[in-house]
Amino acid sequence: MSKIVVVFHSGYGHTLRLAQAVAEGAGAELLPIDAEGNLSEAAWAALNAADAIVMGSPTYMGTVSWQFKKFADASSKAWFTQAWKDKVFAGFTNSATMNGDKLSTLHYLFTLAMQHSGIWVGTGMMPSNSKAAQRDDVNYVGSFSGAMAQTPSDASPDEMPAGDLETARLFGQRVAEVTAKFKG
Repeated sequence: MSKIVVVFHSGYGHTLRLAQAVAEGAGAELLPIDAEGNLSEAAWAALNAADAIVMGSPTYMGTVSWQFKKFADASSKAWFTQAWKDKVFAGFTNSATMNGDKLSTLHYLFTLAMQHSGIWVGTGMMPSNSKAAQRDDVNYVGSFSGAMAQTPSDASPDEMPAGDLETARLFGQRVAEVTAKFKG
């Protein structure tokens, strides 16, 4: 069985809920980045041992949180030796507005994965983009690059749209399926 980890930062709990949904779908271990942008030594060891790394961050000011960026910069130790080369990578994000420049965050995560010589997995889901589409439909936000969620700024993590959480869970399943194909 493939070993999959979800490394993420969550500022207010919304990205944590997404991470939990991705992990549920993928059968993955959660590796939270703390409020100071740090990971434990055990978490770094889990990243090094993983077959797949799913990265998550809220979208703040058009990109990842500074805590996630601190983690990304610290991953240069693995980059220098290409320790994560040929691992499967994927990513997800959340912001308060429908667009919120979430694609910029996914591009950042994609670029980080490519810096590590990784293999990127997109959602593999068609968007819910018909007139009959409802906000709780799967992939309502319409992302192919990675899972995206939109949560109003005054909504608690418990009020996140069910469709976004289901999108994240299905995305986790896809990451697990692709990882099994690549890593056996």
